[in-house]
Amino acid sequence: MEQLVIRDADVVDGSGDPSYRADVVIDGGRIVSIVKEAAAAGCQRPRAMRELDAEGLVLAPGFIDMHAHSDLALLRDPDHSAKAAQGVTLEVLGQDGLSYAPVDDRTLAEVRTAIAGWNGFGEDVDFDWRSVGEYLDRLDRGIAVNAAYLIPQGTVRALAVGWEDREATPAELDHMRRLVAEGMAQGAVGLSSGLTYTPGMYAADAELTELCRVVAEYGGYYCPHHRSYGAGALEAYAEMVALAREADCPLHLAHATMNFGVNKGRAPELLALLDEALAAGADITLDTYPYTPGSTTLASMLPSWANEGGPAAALARLADDTTSERVRHHLETVGSDGCHGVPVEWHTIEISGVGDPALSEFVGRTVQEAAGARRESPWTTVRGLLLADRLATTVLQHVGHEENVRTIMRHPVHTGGSDGILQGTKPHPRAYGTFPRYLGHYVRELGVLSLEECVTHLTARPAARLRLPDRGLVREGYRADLVLFDPETVAAGSTFEHPRRLPTGIPHVLVDGRFVIEDGRRTGELAGRSVRREP
Repeated sequence: MEQLVIRDADVVDGSGDPSYRADVVIDGGRIVSIVKEAAAAGCQRPRAMRELDAEGLVLAPGFIDMHAHSDLALLRDPDHSAKAAQGVTLEVLGQDGLSYAPVDDRTLAEVRTAIAGWNGFGEDVDFDWRSVGEYLDRLDRGIAVNAAYLIPQGTVRALAVGWEDREATPAELDHMRRLVAEGMAQGAVGLSSGLTYTPGMYAADAELTELCRVVAEYGGYYCPHHRSYGAGALEAYAEMVALAREADCPLHLAHATMNFGVNKGRAPELLALLDEALAAGADITLDTYPYTPGSTTLASMLPSWANEGGPAAALARLADDTTSERVRHHLETVGSDGCHGVPVEWHTIEISGVGDPALSEFVGRTVQEAAGARRESPWTTVRGLLLADRLATTVLQHVGHEENVRTIMRHPVHTGGSDGILQGTKPHPRAYGTFPRYLGHYVRELGVLSLEECVTHLTARPAARLRLPDRGLVREGYRADLVLFDPETVAAGSTFEHPRRLPTGIPHVLVDGRFVIEDGRRTGELAGRSVRREP
């Protein structure tokens, strides 16, 4: 007798084909049988030790979050309802060129401070790994959902070169190549970059190309947060396309948005650029989140020269009155490269989280509002906050455009990625709401995508990018990473005012055939493991 049969589900299998009614049988963590229209045909229906009535529910492959910042959250929070409750069964970590492997003791300490706004300082985490393989082994002790890992190019550069704005020596470049090769051999699925974040942004295209050649040799892909999403955004996209083609490396464009006033209505230009490259044989995919605001750390908006040398050097510059005035001028007048070349508009920057609870009065206010309440200039407020919070402050950037969001999500190479920062008092609601928002708002309410199209974007297409031969579809023999949702009620519960509310209309989520969400509640199952690149 089989372990579980899901009866009378409306199967949206990830292929893009129309849905069908079926009984789906699961055993040993895999789908072992799919019996279509069993009740209508009057045939012998499969039996199991356990049966689940799925009448009125859609059964789909589990969603794949192609851009996640759960690198420490998966370790410190076994519940992980932020993602599990959305139907996410696999996250891709190591994003934006900065994460926690490979490292040595010095680099780990620097990275922990540099991305404290994404993940916290990590005082509650035992950093008992240094290599990519050791980090993946740590995940294998038991996590809520599966996780794949991208080698972070900025961390690699910090380890081999440091945080200086200079060209790598031949020996340092060889060291970086070895680090990338080792990480790929240990199971990473590709390489990420954060080219508006230090120290990764100090790398020239020739250096990045050499690292991408190594990634391509191992069958991985390159995932850049490119050099600008504001002024010069199209040129930055074109740069990444040319770089990846030179390296003969598949390209996945992270959170592929067109933001700030200079890019309003320009998404068709981006898609024309990509279509031309695709027609010429390029291998390109992208991900987006279904919201207009972005989210990052406040420190990342500083000009790159202000962050050169690492977090300690950045804090020292902020503490110096003369240097601090230079920083302000670059942010407010010139247009900082950390802020995508656009002079900052402080009324669009909302403080969403702080590392030090004593600074919580700032959370939920724009910089302009906080400065007004304190009767000081916006830069005085920002400078004081960065110093007091040791660079751990996170922000929302209200700089997106709805027409661009809708246009890009329709493209046939599009996938879903939450870019979800789980840190802070009022994080971006995308961390808790991305996938149900696609299904509820953009499918059911607006009809931007059909249900079958949307499920493909969130399942089979990312699985193909990750080269996973047995995930992303409801097929016999495939892994039973599955989600059941009500297409009439599925919706994001999270809002900007209440960003940690869980979604509605997703009663069941299975990872490896085990319920991690059952009847809308977290079960405590730690069914996830690392998903390593297939050799």
